[in-house]
Amino acid sequence: VAASTTPRARHAPHPHGNAMAAMSALRMASGFGLRALPARTATRSVSLPSASSASSAGRAFTVRAAVASAAPTVVKREDVITADPANNVSEYIFEKIGYNLHKRPDHPLGIIKAVIGEYFDTKFGKDAFTTYDDMYPVVTTFANFDSVLVPADHVSRQPNDTYYVTADTVLRCHTSAHQLEMLKQGAQKFLVTGDVYRRDSIDATHFPVFHQMEGVRVFDKSEWEAAGVSAVELASKELKDTLEGLTRHLFGDVEMRWVDAYFPFTEPSYELEIFFKGEWLEVLGCGVMEQKILGEAGMAGDDKRAWAFGLGLERLAMVLFDVPDIRLFWSDDTRFTKQFKEGMFRAGGVGMNKFKGYSKFPPCNKDVSFWLPTDGAFTENNLCEVVRGVAGSLVEEVKLIDEFENKKKGLTSNCFRIVYRSMERSLTNEEIDALQEEVREKMVSKLGVELR
Repeated sequence: VAASTTPRARHAPHPHGNAMAAMSALRMASGFGLRALPARTATRSVSLPSASSASSAGRAFTVRAAVASAAPTVVKREDVITADPANNVSEYIFEKIGYNLHKRPDHPLGIIKAVIGEYFDTKFGKDAFTTYDDMYPVVTTFANFDSVLVPADHVSRQPNDTYYVTADTVLRCHTSAHQLEMLKQGAQKFLVTGDVYRRDSIDATHFPVFHQMEGVRVFDKSEWEAAGVSAVELASKELKDTLEGLTRHLFGDVEMRWVDAYFPFTEPSYELEIFFKGEWLEVLGCGVMEQKILGEAGMAGDDKRAWAFGLGLERLAMVLFDVPDIRLFWSDDTRFTKQFKEGMFRAGGVGMNKFKGYSKFPPCNKDVSFWLPTDGAFTENNLCEVVRGVAGSLVEEVKLIDEFENKKKGLTSNCFRIVYRSMERSLTNEEIDALQEEVREKMVSKLGVELR
Protein backbone atom coordinates (compact mmCIF):
# COMPACT_ATOMS: atom_id res chain seq x y z
CA VAL A 1 0.00 0.00 0.00
CA ALA A 2 1.24 3.49 -0.72
CA ALA A 3 2.71 5.31 2.24
CA SER A 4 0.41 8.24 1.57
CA THR A 5 -2.75 6.18 1.82
CA THR A 6 -2.55 4.74 5.29
CA PRO A 7 -5.96 5.18 6.96
CA ARG A 8 -5.80 7.66 9.81
CA ALA A 9 -8.41 8.95 12.20
CA ARG A 10 -7.37 12.52 11.53
CA HIS A 11 -8.72 12.45 7.99
CA ALA A 12 -12.18 12.97 9.44
CA PRO A 13 -13.63 16.08 11.03
CA HIS A 14 -13.83 16.35 14.80
CA PRO A 15 -15.00 14.51 16.79
CA HIS A 16 -12.71 11.61 15.90
CA GLY A 17 -15.08 8.84 16.91
CA ASN A 18 -16.26 7.43 13.57
CA ALA A 19 -13.23 8.33 11.48
CA MET A 20 -11.64 4.91 11.16
CA ALA A 21 -14.95 3.29 10.31
CA ALA A 22 -15.50 5.86 7.59
CA MET A 23 -12.29 5.03 5.75
CA SER A 24 -12.74 2.44 3.02
CA ALA A 25 -10.74 0.99 0.21
CA LEU A 26 -9.88 4.31 -1.38
CA ARG A 27 -7.75 5.14 1.67
CA MET A 28 -6.60 1.59 2.39
CA ALA A 29 -4.87 0.37 -0.75
CA SER A 30 -2.22 2.04 -2.79
CA GLY A 31 -3.24 1.75 -6.38
CA PHE A 32 -6.80 1.34 -5.33
CA GLY A 33 -7.67 4.63 -4.30
CA LEU A 34 -3.17 3.00 -1.79
CA ARG A 35 8.54 17.07 -1.29
CA ALA A 36 13.14 22.41 -0.85
CA LEU A 37 12.77 22.96 -4.61
CA PRO A 38 13.81 25.78 -6.94
CA ALA A 39 11.27 28.45 -7.78
CA ARG A 40 8.97 27.37 -10.60
CA THR A 41 7.28 29.35 -13.31
CA ALA A 42 3.50 29.38 -13.54
CA THR A 43 3.32 26.69 -16.21
CA ARG A 44 3.95 22.97 -15.94
CA SER A 45 5.08 20.83 -18.86
CA VAL A 46 3.41 17.43 -19.15
CA SER A 47 3.76 14.91 -21.98
CA LEU A 48 0.17 14.98 -23.12
CA PRO A 49 -1.96 16.16 -25.99
CA SER A 50 -3.48 19.56 -25.53
CA ALA A 51 -6.61 20.43 -23.60
CA SER A 52 -6.89 21.94 -20.22
CA SER A 53 -10.33 20.68 -19.37
CA ALA A 54 -11.10 17.39 -17.68
CA SER A 55 -12.46 16.05 -20.96
CA SER A 56 -8.87 16.01 -22.20
CA ALA A 57 -8.35 12.89 -20.12
CA GLY A 58 -10.27 10.95 -22.75
CA ARG A 59 -8.40 12.60 -25.62
CA ALA A 60 -5.11 11.94 -23.90
CA PHE A 61 -6.00 8.28 -23.76
CA THR A 62 -6.62 8.11 -27.49
CA VAL A 63 -3.03 9.13 -28.14
CA ARG A 64 -1.54 6.93 -25.45
CA ALA A 65 -3.51 3.88 -26.55
CA ALA A 66 -1.37 3.83 -29.64
CA VAL A 67 1.71 4.06 -27.40
CA ALA A 68 2.71 7.17 -29.28
CA SER A 69 5.04 9.85 -27.99
CA ALA A 70 2.71 12.66 -27.14
CA ALA A 71 3.84 16.22 -27.71
CA PRO A 72 4.36 18.14 -24.48
CA THR A 73 1.58 20.44 -23.43
CA VAL A 74 1.49 23.10 -20.75
CA VAL A 75 -0.68 22.75 -17.68
CA LYS A 76 -1.33 26.36 -16.81
CA ARG A 77 -2.10 27.68 -13.41
CA GLU A 78 -5.62 28.56 -14.49
CA ASP A 79 -6.15 24.93 -15.52
CA VAL A 80 -6.07 23.80 -11.91
CA ILE A 81 -6.53 26.91 -9.77
CA THR A 82 -9.88 28.23 -10.89
CA ALA A 83 -12.50 30.70 -9.70
CA ASP A 84 -14.95 27.85 -9.17
CA PRO A 85 -16.30 27.97 -5.58
CA ALA A 86 -15.40 24.29 -5.18
CA ASN A 87 -11.72 24.82 -6.07
CA ASN A 88 -9.31 23.96 -3.26
CA VAL A 89 -6.05 23.43 -5.18
CA SER A 90 -3.21 25.39 -3.63
CA GLU A 91 -0.16 26.99 -5.20
CA TYR A 92 1.95 24.41 -3.42
CA ILE A 93 0.12 21.57 -5.17
CA PHE A 94 0.21 23.31 -8.55
CA GLU A 95 3.99 23.57 -8.22
CA LYS A 96 4.22 19.76 -8.06
CA ILE A 97 2.40 19.09 -11.33
CA GLY A 98 4.71 18.07 -14.13
CA TYR A 99 7.69 16.87 -12.09
CA ASN A 100 7.16 13.35 -13.44
CA LEU A 101 9.42 11.69 -10.90
CA HIS A 102 8.27 8.28 -12.14
CA LYS A 103 9.65 9.05 -15.61
CA ARG A 104 13.20 9.80 -14.43
CA PRO A 105 15.37 6.68 -15.02
CA ASP A 106 17.82 7.54 -12.23
CA HIS A 107 15.18 8.43 -9.65
CA PRO A 108 14.14 5.82 -7.04
CA LEU A 109 10.55 5.91 -8.30
CA GLY A 110 11.64 5.56 -11.93
CA ILE A 111 13.90 2.67 -10.97
CA ILE A 112 11.08 0.80 -9.20
CA LYS A 113 8.69 1.46 -12.08
CA ALA A 114 11.22 0.05 -14.57
CA VAL A 115 11.83 -3.05 -12.45
CA ILE A 116 8.09 -3.77 -12.33
CA GLY A 117 7.80 -3.25 -16.09
CA GLU A 118 10.67 -5.64 -16.69
CA TYR A 119 8.93 -8.28 -14.60
CA PHE A 120 5.73 -8.06 -16.64
CA ASP A 121 7.74 -8.24 -19.88
CA THR A 122 9.45 -11.38 -18.63
CA LYS A 123 6.31 -13.09 -17.38
CA PHE A 124 3.85 -12.22 -20.14
CA GLY A 125 6.10 -11.36 -23.06
CA LYS A 126 7.71 -8.13 -24.26
CA ASP A 127 5.12 -5.32 -24.38
CA ALA A 128 2.22 -7.72 -23.73
CA PHE A 129 1.12 -5.14 -21.16
CA THR A 130 0.76 -1.69 -22.67
CA THR A 131 2.19 0.98 -20.38
CA TYR A 132 0.78 4.46 -19.79
CA ASP A 133 2.66 6.98 -17.68
CA ASP A 134 1.61 10.43 -18.87
CA MET A 135 -2.16 10.57 -18.46
CA TYR A 136 -3.65 14.00 -17.86
CA PRO A 137 -3.99 14.54 -14.07
CA VAL A 138 -7.31 16.41 -14.10
CA VAL A 139 -10.24 14.01 -14.39
CA THR A 140 -13.98 14.18 -13.93
CA THR A 141 -15.57 13.23 -10.64
CA PHE A 142 -17.29 10.44 -12.56
CA ALA A 143 -13.94 9.01 -13.64
CA ASN A 144 -12.40 9.41 -10.21
CA PHE A 145 -15.28 8.04 -8.17
CA ASP A 146 -18.32 6.70 -10.02
CA SER A 147 -16.40 4.70 -12.63
CA VAL A 148 -14.81 2.64 -9.86
CA LEU A 149 -18.05 2.34 -7.88
CA VAL A 150 -17.14 4.64 -4.98
CA PRO A 151 -20.40 5.26 -3.06
CA ALA A 152 -22.01 8.67 -3.40
CA ASP A 153 -21.63 9.35 0.34
CA HIS A 154 -18.05 8.10 0.61
CA VAL A 155 -15.70 10.22 2.70
CA SER A 156 -13.11 10.41 -0.09
CA ARG A 157 -15.47 12.60 -2.15
CA GLN A 158 -15.32 15.36 0.44
CA PRO A 159 -13.11 18.40 -0.23
CA ASN A 160 -11.37 17.53 3.02
CA ASP A 161 -9.78 14.57 1.22
CA THR A 162 -9.74 15.51 -2.47
CA TYR A 163 -8.41 18.42 -4.54
CA TYR A 164 -11.30 19.84 -6.55
CA VAL A 165 -10.60 21.90 -9.66
CA THR A 166 -14.30 22.54 -10.22
CA ALA A 167 -17.38 20.95 -8.73
CA ASP A 168 -17.16 18.29 -11.45
CA THR A 169 -13.40 17.83 -11.89
CA VAL A 170 -10.56 16.86 -9.55
CA LEU A 171 -6.88 16.13 -9.47
CA ARG A 172 -7.02 12.34 -9.66
CA CYS A 173 -6.86 10.55 -6.32
CA HIS A 174 -5.71 7.29 -7.90
CA THR A 175 -4.63 5.87 -11.25
CA SER A 176 -7.85 3.83 -11.28
CA ALA A 177 -9.53 6.99 -12.56
CA HIS A 178 -8.30 6.05 -16.06
CA GLN A 179 -9.34 2.41 -15.92
CA LEU A 180 -12.81 2.61 -17.45
CA GLU A 181 -11.77 4.88 -20.31
CA MET A 182 -9.01 2.49 -21.34
CA LEU A 183 -11.29 -0.51 -21.13
CA LYS A 184 -13.76 1.33 -23.37
CA GLN A 185 -11.00 1.81 -25.91
CA GLY A 186 -10.39 -1.93 -25.97
CA ALA A 187 -7.26 -2.22 -23.80
CA GLN A 188 -6.98 -5.76 -22.43
CA LYS A 189 -3.64 -5.75 -20.57
CA PHE A 190 -2.18 -2.49 -19.29
CA LEU A 191 -0.12 -0.81 -16.61
CA VAL A 192 -0.80 2.81 -15.62
CA THR A 193 1.69 4.87 -13.62
CA GLY A 194 1.17 8.44 -12.55
CA ASP A 195 1.18 11.11 -9.88
CA VAL A 196 -1.93 11.20 -7.71
CA TYR A 197 -3.16 13.85 -5.32
CA ARG A 198 -4.79 13.67 -1.89
CA ARG A 199 -5.17 16.15 0.92
CA ASP A 200 -3.34 14.38 3.71
CA SER A 201 -1.54 14.68 7.00
CA ILE A 202 2.10 15.74 7.31
CA ASP A 203 4.71 13.28 8.52
CA ALA A 204 7.64 11.25 7.20
CA THR A 205 5.46 8.83 5.19
CA HIS A 206 2.64 11.09 3.96
CA PHE A 207 2.71 13.66 1.17
CA PRO A 208 -0.17 15.20 -0.82
CA VAL A 209 1.36 14.09 -4.14
CA PHE A 210 2.58 10.56 -4.61
CA HIS A 211 2.81 7.92 -7.35
CA GLN A 212 0.88 4.77 -8.11
CA MET A 213 1.04 1.92 -10.57
CA GLU A 214 -2.04 -0.03 -11.52
CA GLY A 215 -2.33 -3.18 -13.60
CA VAL A 216 -5.37 -4.64 -15.37
CA ARG A 217 -5.75 -7.89 -17.31
CA VAL A 218 -8.97 -8.93 -19.11
CA PHE A 219 -9.88 -12.60 -19.75
CA ASP A 220 -12.03 -14.11 -22.49
CA LYS A 221 -14.55 -16.85 -21.74
CA SER A 222 -12.52 -19.32 -23.80
CA GLU A 223 -9.63 -19.00 -21.33
CA TRP A 224 -11.47 -20.20 -18.25
CA GLU A 225 -13.34 -22.82 -20.22
CA ALA A 226 -10.02 -24.20 -21.50
CA ALA A 227 -8.68 -24.23 -17.94
CA GLY A 228 -11.76 -26.07 -16.69
CA VAL A 229 -12.39 -23.62 -13.85
CA SER A 230 -14.71 -20.70 -13.19
CA ALA A 231 -13.87 -17.20 -14.39
CA VAL A 232 -13.27 -15.96 -10.83
CA GLU A 233 -11.08 -18.97 -9.99
CA LEU A 234 -8.88 -18.41 -13.05
CA ALA A 235 -8.60 -14.67 -12.52
CA SER A 236 -7.81 -15.05 -8.81
CA LYS A 237 -5.23 -17.78 -9.43
CA GLU A 238 -3.37 -15.87 -12.14
CA LEU A 239 -3.58 -12.62 -10.18
CA LYS A 240 -2.06 -14.16 -7.05
CA ASP A 241 0.59 -16.04 -9.02
CA THR A 242 1.54 -12.86 -10.88
CA LEU A 243 1.79 -10.71 -7.76
CA GLU A 244 3.65 -13.31 -5.73
CA GLY A 245 6.19 -13.45 -8.56
CA LEU A 246 6.40 -9.65 -8.63
CA THR A 247 6.93 -9.57 -4.88
CA ARG A 248 9.80 -12.07 -5.11
CA HIS A 249 11.21 -9.99 -7.98
CA LEU A 250 11.21 -6.94 -5.71
CA PHE A 251 11.91 -8.34 -2.26
CA GLY A 252 13.63 -11.65 -2.88
CA ASP A 253 12.58 -14.90 -1.21
CA VAL A 254 10.26 -13.58 1.51
CA GLU A 255 7.36 -15.03 3.46
CA MET A 256 4.01 -13.83 2.11
CA ARG A 257 0.38 -14.02 3.15
CA TRP A 258 -2.90 -13.06 1.52
CA VAL A 259 -5.50 -11.16 3.51
CA ASP A 260 -9.14 -10.84 2.46
CA ALA A 261 -10.03 -7.18 1.92
CA TYR A 262 -12.81 -4.92 0.67
CA PHE A 263 -12.61 -2.55 -2.27
CA PRO A 264 -15.74 -1.18 -3.98
CA PHE A 265 -14.53 -2.12 -7.46
CA THR A 266 -13.27 -5.70 -6.95
CA GLU A 267 -14.83 -8.88 -5.56
CA PRO A 268 -13.18 -10.93 -4.25
CA SER A 269 -10.54 -8.49 -2.99
CA TYR A 270 -7.16 -9.20 -1.43
CA GLU A 271 -4.17 -7.53 0.18
CA LEU A 272 -0.69 -9.05 -0.05
CA GLU A 273 1.57 -8.78 2.99
CA ILE A 274 5.22 -9.80 3.33
CA PHE A 275 7.48 -10.47 6.31
CA PHE A 276 10.42 -8.18 5.66
CA LYS A 277 13.11 -6.91 8.01
CA GLY A 278 11.34 -8.43 10.99
CA GLU A 279 7.82 -7.13 10.41
CA TRP A 280 4.74 -7.69 8.27
CA LEU A 281 4.31 -5.06 5.57
CA GLU A 282 1.30 -4.49 3.36
CA VAL A 283 2.57 -4.36 -0.23
CA LEU A 284 -0.46 -3.96 -2.47
CA GLY A 285 -4.19 -4.33 -2.96
CA CYS A 286 -5.89 -6.30 -5.73
CA GLY A 287 -8.93 -8.31 -6.75
CA VAL A 288 -11.24 -9.55 -9.46
CA MET A 289 -12.88 -6.56 -11.11
CA GLU A 290 -16.57 -6.01 -10.49
CA GLN A 291 -18.57 -7.09 -13.52
CA LYS A 292 -20.45 -3.78 -13.49
CA ILE A 293 -17.29 -1.96 -14.55
CA LEU A 294 -16.73 -4.28 -17.49
CA GLY A 295 -20.38 -3.83 -18.44
CA GLU A 296 -19.97 -0.04 -18.38
CA ALA A 297 -16.99 -0.50 -20.69
CA GLY A 298 -19.13 -2.36 -23.26
CA MET A 299 -18.26 -5.86 -22.08
CA ALA A 300 -21.62 -6.79 -20.61
CA GLY A 301 -22.58 -10.41 -20.12
CA ASP A 302 -20.50 -13.33 -18.93
CA ASP A 303 -17.89 -13.43 -21.68
CA LYS A 304 -15.27 -11.28 -19.93
CA ARG A 305 -13.63 -11.11 -16.52
CA ALA A 306 -10.65 -9.11 -15.30
CA TRP A 307 -8.26 -8.67 -12.45
CA ALA A 308 -6.68 -5.46 -11.22
CA PHE A 309 -4.00 -4.50 -8.73
CA GLY A 310 -2.46 -1.30 -7.44
CA LEU A 311 0.66 -0.33 -5.54
CA GLY A 312 2.42 2.78 -4.31
CA LEU A 313 5.88 3.52 -5.66
CA GLU A 314 6.96 5.67 -2.71
CA ARG A 315 6.04 2.93 -0.26
CA LEU A 316 8.16 0.39 -2.12
CA ALA A 317 11.07 2.77 -2.69
CA MET A 318 11.20 3.85 0.97
CA VAL A 319 11.39 0.23 2.10
CA LEU A 320 13.76 -1.08 -0.58
CA PHE A 321 16.18 1.89 -0.62
CA ASP A 322 15.93 2.77 3.10
CA VAL A 323 14.70 6.30 2.39
CA PRO A 324 13.53 7.71 5.77
CA ASP A 325 11.48 10.73 4.68
CA ILE A 326 9.08 10.94 1.74
CA ARG A 327 10.09 14.57 1.10
CA LEU A 328 13.50 13.36 -0.09
CA PHE A 329 11.97 12.05 -3.32
CA TRP A 330 11.34 15.67 -4.31
CA SER A 331 14.84 16.88 -3.48
CA ASP A 332 17.19 18.23 -6.13
CA ASP A 333 20.10 17.98 -3.66
CA THR A 334 22.89 16.08 -5.43
CA ARG A 335 23.71 14.33 -2.16
CA PHE A 336 20.43 12.51 -2.70
CA THR A 337 20.11 12.32 -6.48
CA LYS A 338 23.63 10.98 -7.11
CA GLN A 339 22.96 7.93 -4.95
CA PHE A 340 20.55 6.41 -7.48
CA LYS A 341 21.24 5.07 -10.95
CA GLU A 342 19.22 3.21 -13.55
CA GLY A 343 19.90 -0.52 -13.33
CA MET A 344 21.16 -0.45 -9.74
CA PHE A 345 18.27 -2.45 -8.30
CA ARG A 346 18.78 -5.90 -6.79
CA ALA A 347 15.93 -8.07 -5.46
CA GLY A 348 15.35 -7.44 -1.80
CA GLY A 349 18.15 -4.89 -1.80
CA VAL A 350 20.73 -7.66 -1.42
CA GLY A 351 24.09 -6.39 -2.66
CA MET A 352 22.51 -3.07 -3.65
CA ASN A 353 23.62 0.32 -2.41
CA LYS A 354 21.03 1.84 -0.10
CA PHE A 355 20.39 5.48 0.67
CA LYS A 356 23.09 6.91 2.89
CA GLY A 357 21.87 9.80 5.00
CA TYR A 358 23.76 13.07 4.93
CA SER A 359 23.81 15.75 7.59
CA LYS A 360 20.48 15.85 9.35
CA PHE A 361 19.72 19.38 10.32
CA PRO A 362 18.06 20.10 13.67
CA PRO A 363 14.29 20.39 13.93
CA CYS A 364 12.46 23.44 15.19
CA ASN A 365 9.26 22.64 17.09
CA LYS A 366 6.43 25.14 17.38
CA ASP A 367 3.21 24.42 19.27
CA VAL A 368 -0.08 26.14 18.63
CA SER A 369 -3.15 25.86 20.88
CA PHE A 370 -6.63 26.95 19.89
CA TRP A 371 -10.34 26.51 20.45
CA LEU A 372 -12.11 24.63 17.69
CA PRO A 373 -14.94 26.42 15.87
CA THR A 374 -18.32 25.25 17.12
CA ASP A 375 -19.59 24.40 13.63
CA GLY A 376 -17.46 21.22 13.56
CA ALA A 377 -15.82 22.24 10.28
CA PHE A 378 -12.22 22.04 11.49
CA THR A 379 -10.16 19.12 10.17
CA GLU A 380 -6.51 18.27 10.46
CA ASN A 381 -6.25 18.00 6.67
CA ASN A 382 -7.33 21.63 6.38
CA LEU A 383 -4.76 22.64 8.99
CA CYS A 384 -2.07 20.77 7.07
CA GLU A 385 -3.05 22.60 3.88
CA VAL A 386 -2.63 25.94 5.66
CA VAL A 387 0.79 24.91 7.01
CA ARG A 388 1.96 23.60 3.63
CA GLY A 389 0.74 26.74 1.92
CA VAL A 390 2.95 28.84 4.19
CA ALA A 391 6.03 26.67 4.77
CA GLY A 392 5.99 24.14 1.91
CA SER A 393 8.47 21.28 2.30
CA LEU A 394 10.13 22.90 5.32
CA VAL A 395 7.45 21.17 7.40
CA GLU A 396 8.37 17.70 8.58
CA GLU A 397 5.36 16.89 10.73
CA VAL A 398 2.11 18.24 12.09
CA LYS A 399 0.66 16.24 14.95
CA LEU A 400 -2.02 16.59 17.59
CA ILE A 401 -0.37 16.47 21.02
CA ASP A 402 -3.24 17.51 23.29
CA GLU A 403 -7.02 17.74 23.22
CA PHE A 404 -9.48 18.56 25.96
CA GLU A 405 -13.07 19.69 26.33
CA ASN A 406 -14.16 22.66 28.45
CA LYS A 407 -17.66 21.61 29.40
CA LYS A 408 -18.51 24.94 30.98
CA LYS A 409 -17.72 26.81 27.77
CA GLY A 410 -18.88 24.02 25.52
CA LEU A 411 -15.62 24.27 23.60
CA THR A 412 -12.89 21.84 22.59
CA SER A 413 -9.23 22.79 22.62
CA ASN A 414 -6.51 21.30 20.43
CA CYS A 415 -2.77 21.71 20.62
CA PHE A 416 -0.75 20.80 17.53
CA ARG A 417 3.01 20.57 17.26
CA ILE A 418 4.48 21.76 13.98
CA VAL A 419 7.95 20.40 13.31
CA TYR A 420 10.02 22.46 10.89
CA ARG A 421 13.16 20.93 9.41
CA SER A 422 14.91 21.52 6.09
CA MET A 423 16.42 18.56 4.27
CA GLU A 424 19.24 20.79 3.01
CA ARG A 425 20.18 23.50 5.54
CA SER A 426 19.80 24.77 9.07
CA LEU A 427 16.80 26.98 9.67
CA THR A 428 17.05 30.15 11.70
CA ASN A 429 14.74 31.00 14.56
CA GLU A 430 13.87 34.25 12.84
CA GLU A 431 12.58 32.63 9.66
CA ILE A 432 10.66 29.95 11.56
CA ASP A 433 9.10 32.55 13.87
CA ALA A 434 7.93 34.46 10.79
CA LEU A 435 6.48 31.32 9.21
CA GLN A 436 4.75 30.30 12.43
CA GLU A 437 3.19 33.73 12.86
CA GLU A 438 1.81 33.55 9.31
CA VAL A 439 0.44 30.06 10.02
CA ARG A 440 -1.30 31.36 13.15
CA GLU A 441 -2.85 34.27 11.27
CA LYS A 442 -4.15 32.02 8.50
CA MET A 443 -5.53 29.52 10.97
CA VAL A 444 -7.77 32.28 12.25
CA SER A 445 -8.75 33.71 8.87
CA LYS A 446 -9.17 30.43 6.98
CA LEU A 447 -10.08 27.86 9.61
CA GLY A 448 -12.07 30.02 12.03
CA VAL A 449 -10.21 28.88 15.15
CA GLU A 450 -9.66 31.01 18.26
CA LEU A 451 -6.03 31.05 19.29
CA ARG A 452 -5.21 30.50 22.93
